[in-house]
Amino acid sequence: MHNINDRIEKRIELKAPVSRVWRALTDSQEFGQWFGVKPQDPFVVGQVTRGPITYPGYEHLMWEVVVQKMEPERLFSFTWHPYAIDPNADYSAETPTLVEFRLEKSAGGTLLIVTESGFDKLPPQRRLEAFRMNDGGWAQQVKNIERHVVSGT
Repeated sequence: MHNINDRIEKRIELKAPVSRVWRALTDSQEFGQWFGVKPQDPFVVGQVTRGPITYPGYEHLMWEVVVQKMEPERLFSFTWHPYAIDPNADYSAETPTLVEFRLEKSAGGTLLIVTESGFDKLPPQRRLEAFRMNDGGWAQQVKNIERHVVSGT
């Protein structure tokens, strides 16, 4: 039974081939261009990728994910600590959330389904805000990847 506040899901139809969307997701440098980070390493299953956030107002923060799955042109997933914006906080004891990017071929190009789950495992005082901020964040990020793969900006 999933709590309503445990899972975020965003769907977007992208007018671009699956191979193009896959590259935008899994080439860490390209991912960084639309997502607003500067990854220092490529994405490798089981490995940590980190880098400074380039999004205005958050440049003092380090972005860090652990890649979980890379099933070519189908599924890319990683875990991270959501909305970890206090540079003085230690989030390492928290259970990270799971972010999944699923790709399906569609009539118009690619259906991208982004889900983030596991908010119910966060400390209660952080749970609602992390959910709310990331819900808004993913709404924006699916627009960012759309702009990136469709118009190349």
